[in-house]
Amino acid sequence: MSSGQESVFTEYEAESSQTSKLLRKFKETPFVPIGMAGFVAVVGYGLYRLKHRGNMKMSLHLIHMRVAAQGFVVGAITCGVLYSMVREYVIKPKE
Repeated sequence: MSSGQESVFTEYEAESSQTSKLLRKFKETPFVPIGMAGFVAVVGYGLYRLKHRGNMKMSLHLIHMRVAAQGFVVGAITCGVLYSMVREYVIKPKE
């Protein structure tokens, strides 16, 4: 490979690193990281409550935890879709 081609590839890799791609995606769809954080919070709280569940069956506790985590993620996705629709159709950007 010539040195000209190597500099093009390193320049491309520098401009589109994994972190910059991730940050760009978070700016485009801000409710995705909110949904992910909510999912982690619900699961963490569920694991904490697992120790103090009393006489509740394990399967029932896990079902409640799964429903709560899925509900948070679906709610975040719904809010994200509504946000993008408002941004695209109601608040039209200048073209």
